[in-house]
Amino acid sequence: MKNFQWSAGQPLRRRDAVYGLAASLGSVAFTAVMASDLAKETPAAEGPLQPKPQQLPAKAQRCIFLMMEGGPSHIDTFDPKPKLADLHLEAFVRNGQDKSAMESGERYYVQSPFRFRRAGESGAAMAENWEHLAGVADELCFYRGCQVESVNHPTAMYQMNCGNRFGGDPAIGAWTTYGLGTLNQDLPGFVVLPAASFPQGGAANWGNGFLPAHHQGTPLRPNGSPILDLQPPPGVSRHRQRQTLDLIEALNQEHATRHPGHDELAARMANYELAFRMQMEVPQVLDLASEDAATLDRYGVGSEPTDGFGRKCLLARKLIEEGVRFVQLYHGSWDSHDYIERAHGQLVRAVDQPIAALIADLRQRGLLESTLVVWCGEFGRSPDNGIRGGTAYGRDHNAKAMTIWMAGGGVKAGHTIGATDETGSEAVECVHHVRDLHVTLLRLLGLDDSRLTYYHAGRFKQLSQFGGEVIEELLA
Repeated sequence: MKNFQWSAGQPLRRRDAVYGLAASLGSVAFTAVMASDLAKETPAAEGPLQPKPQQLPAKAQRCIFLMMEGGPSHIDTFDPKPKLADLHLEAFVRNGQDKSAMESGERYYVQSPFRFRRAGESGAAMAENWEHLAGVADELCFYRGCQVESVNHPTAMYQMNCGNRFGGDPAIGAWTTYGLGTLNQDLPGFVVLPAASFPQGGAANWGNGFLPAHHQGTPLRPNGSPILDLQPPPGVSRHRQRQTLDLIEALNQEHATRHPGHDELAARMANYELAFRMQMEVPQVLDLASEDAATLDRYGVGSEPTDGFGRKCLLARKLIEEGVRFVQLYHGSWDSHDYIERAHGQLVRAVDQPIAALIADLRQRGLLESTLVVWCGEFGRSPDNGIRGGTAYGRDHNAKAMTIWMAGGGVKAGHTIGATDETGSEAVECVHHVRDLHVTLLRLLGLDDSRLTYYHAGRFKQLSQFGGEVIEELLA
């Protein structure tokens, strides 16, 4: 809580008095008053998503977040463990427990079915089936020291996306638009490109939580019209639609004057206007037909299995090029408990070419330096599993070890930071809780987690929940 100070002879603002009362009494009752005063001190003409200056100097102006839902195996993608070849099918004992005491019965070490190689001048370790990503290896910064707290998909997804295992808090994209606004007032500031089915935990993964409603992510449907009801009904002209919106706004404004402090009403009014503007802007942004055949081919659009994720990656580039601040792409499910060679093999083939094309395209267009690209899942996977179906080897969930990589936006390209133990069970070098990763991602975007706060339920809240530290080793 911030200290309350006031000097004699200086005017005492109502907001200052409320700060002091909240600090001394710790009363949740002051939350609504605070929110009202903060809203009044922000000129309405500026709008809720107007661009804001960075709190700290930083290269990244926007973010593309590639979320591999289900927990991709670090051991089978970017963190080779030769020791597992020696231990393959030997009994695995977790945390000193006797095998007979383990709930899941006998378990065995499992070697990776994939061969690894060194890619680029940096010598980045990659499984050989990352054929295209190897071509941009020197743009990537691999981090092997992150740990989370949960091995359950929904709670781990919430923690990776929102900092809170139990949901209900703002997503990192919402925090980003809260801190920086957006660069195009005719498009949402935070756009989500989900898979056909929503991820574990649902839309709360991109929710606004306790932040104003206009900071929530806007999901685009993967099939059919990306946004339902984007166009007015047949027979309704834009002039008639404008008149209708003006009448609705007048009625809403009258209600808002009588009942101030209704954040949801203000957000609804803003969304009506945004939807009207989006009718002109969105169709041309979402139309991939304007891209030349060579670009579509590079992203794998029109080919299987790359078409779906290729379209998302190309659309992400177009969106950030048009000024969208934060774009999150989902791909899953990487939850390979069985047949990891087949399952992870198919998943890598679907995303390898599109992601590599995205990195190269951003570089070619001069956007990579100012765009932070993040690739991660909600946790890693274990070096062991039970044997089901003969050679149907897979891996279990692992909260203590994972690989995350970043590109652009001020990260230390061409480096691998941190390490896991010889079997990939646990991070042992440059080990940090996910809250420190969040603090670092905000720092790369020019935001200070300790200053990017929102007063709610009697205290100032932040993405890291309780504060954290920047992982300096990741910064260029």
